[in-house]
Amino acid sequence: MRACDSGMSVAAIARTFNIGHATVRRYLQQRQERGTLAPKPIPGRPALIPRGQYPDLVAQLGADDDATLAEHCRLWERSHGVKVSEATMCRAIANTGWTRKKRR
Repeated sequence: MRACDSGMSVAAIARTFNIGHATVRRYLQQRQERGTLAPKPIPGRPALIPRGQYPDLVAQLGADDDATLAEHCRLWERSHGVKVSEATMCRAIANTGWTRKKRR
């Protein structure tokens, strides 16, 4: 965008940075419409168990490693006041990278 602001043509910018003309035009249009080139926010609701709380979740998993998903949901609700489904808990556990060795 600084190259454009300094007066370079779209074709010259595309050649200089080895990108397509359409890409340069799209960036210019986005800057004009939104005032920024920052990515648009990801649509949808925020996670019920945000990444910032993963350390709490890992601690809970380590403390009650034999608990079922339903039990972990209840523990999470009791400790954080947020009711989550088993699917949400399963996704959050997978996102933490936590694995458990099953007992025999």
